[in-house]
Amino acid sequence: MTDHRRNTVTPEISAASAVEDRRGRRPASRRGVLIAAGTALALAGSLSTAAAAPAPAAVPRSGSGSGSGSGSGSGGVSVEGVWQMDGYGTVVSIHGRDLRVWDTTELSCLPGPAARSAGGTGPGGAVRFDSPEYSLTVTPRAGDRAALRVHGSLGPRSLRRIAALPPRCEQPPLTGPVAVFDVFWQTFKENYAFFERRGVDWDAMRARYRPTVHAGTTQEELFGILSAMAEPLQDAHVGVEASDLGRVTSGQRAGTVLPDDAYDERVRAFVERRNLGGTPLETHAGGAIGYAEVPGGIGYLRIGRFGGYTAGSPTIETDAAELDRVLDRIVTRARTRGPGAWRGLIVDVRVNQGGSDELGLQIAARLTDRGYPAYRKEARNDPDDDTRFTPRYTARVAPAQGVPRYTGPIAVLASGATVSAGETFVKALAERPLPTTLIGEHTQGALSDILARALPNGWRFGLSNERYTTPRGNSHEGPGIPPHITVPVFTAEEFAADRDSAFDRAVTLLTRRR
Repeated sequence: MTDHRRNTVTPEISAASAVEDRRGRRPASRRGVLIAAGTALALAGSLSTAAAAPAPAAVPRSGSGSGSGSGSGSGGVSVEGVWQMDGYGTVVSIHGRDLRVWDTTELSCLPGPAARSAGGTGPGGAVRFDSPEYSLTVTPRAGDRAALRVHGSLGPRSLRRIAALPPRCEQPPLTGPVAVFDVFWQTFKENYAFFERRGVDWDAMRARYRPTVHAGTTQEELFGILSAMAEPLQDAHVGVEASDLGRVTSGQRAGTVLPDDAYDERVRAFVERRNLGGTPLETHAGGAIGYAEVPGGIGYLRIGRFGGYTAGSPTIETDAAELDRVLDRIVTRARTRGPGAWRGLIVDVRVNQGGSDELGLQIAARLTDRGYPAYRKEARNDPDDDTRFTPRYTARVAPAQGVPRYTGPIAVLASGATVSAGETFVKALAERPLPTTLIGEHTQGALSDILARALPNGWRFGLSNERYTTPRGNSHEGPGIPPHITVPVFTAEEFAADRDSAFDRAVTLLTRRR
């Protein structure tokens, strides 16, 4: 995982350090959340609860408790205790049926969200913990290690047992302007993965702005300073939310438009009128997915987000089930084989707010008959060295079983308003071992999940700490994923001329492939 919504934990996920997000406007199941619409930072239901409160009294210690409710695996290995997460600047404490995450830096330790287990264990001693904001499973491993999986987020996070919470977690945090500045700067310093790639000297930022912060600095002034520090990163997964001020800021690559509901609606109406002859899209998943037939036997699939597919408080499980129902209606046997099959398929994610990477892979699984690696993911793993990362996790596309699959040519339409999980979806289709062409403009270039954090004064912020690459190791963080065929997308000139160059180029390409 925004609102570039991409991976999440339940409603939106952000696990204060352990959990992150990149979704779109409605809760879906992922990690922290930057809502591009109006650039609101909704850090996913916000796992990072505010934080000026002192640490809770019941603090688990390594080896403490009998493990009731936190289960044991083979050989009596238990998840009970205190765990340091590789990367993410996070400590996880588990005591009985209760779990809490802690946002840590060299300077600070702030209590994050809590979750609770229903009791009992799964295979290998795995224990699931749930809260209104997220769900995760912790599985004990040998040698004082464990694995944490955030539901809706790809890849496990590795945990290492430690003796106790860091001493600073026992201390009430300082909450003044200087303390807020220091925690903000230090969190980026230890976790942000792209200073060099985005051309920002973070030490120089501190030297420039810290002398301007003092005990008398107002909240409005402090918000302006933090925003000014983050802006040069031009990162759509970086943002600050000050709920007490009613202010939110987030970044974006220069020259791009971030997707929101209003922009999505404008583009959808344009597509229906101009490209579909006034015929409304057949809509699904709460309006997030649309389908139409284009003359010449070409299918048109428009995807506005990867999450928020079901009403109420959707989880990754409910969204995945709904997506399967939608795909069953669109990717049918008649459209994938025989005389009436698609001659080509246009997949349009030019306005896509992100969401869960898992849901993107679920769609890709209906568009191949051969499994393949889609992309790799790793997290920064050294607070003093931004070139060191956790072991790479490879996300793969496995052909969906027992359902029709389309294996013909695809044209993927993308733009700078393709964000987060929309971008990992483009990566997944670009690796498809079947004819696939990317048309349009570079994507936004914000692929990392959002590491969602709280500040001592209760504000929230997010940053990019993960690197997504192609299977060959190429990163597109910053400039975005380049198209194979470059044409303008929804520019003022295109709208004024009633032109959709990317769509027209896709139709021409797929028609010629016959």
